Amino acid sequence: MRKIAIVTAALVSAGIWTTAQAGSLGRPCTWAPESTWLSLSDLKSKAESLGYKVEKAKLKASCGEIYAHDGNGVRTELFLDPTSGAVVAKQ
Repeated sequence: MRKIAIVTAALVSAGIWTTAQAGSLGRPCTWAPESTWLSLSDLKSKAESLGYKVEKAKLKASCGEIYAHDGNGVRTELFLDPTSGAVVAKQ
């Protein structure tokens, strides 16, 4: 019975951690110091140069998070490396 309780607690804890990290890929986009990051306006410009119409942008968990529409008008969330502006992931 004790093993079941331990396993259940571990699974619940893992589920909470996964949910909390889902919004930021569960990993940082960079390990570089914040002093080397581009500004938020530069990250927006990078996304716009790739053809996205930016609605909202923020820095979170070592990623630039850009909420935008692509060229077809489809809403998307981009995760950018804040040191280069490169797209790390897209949802």
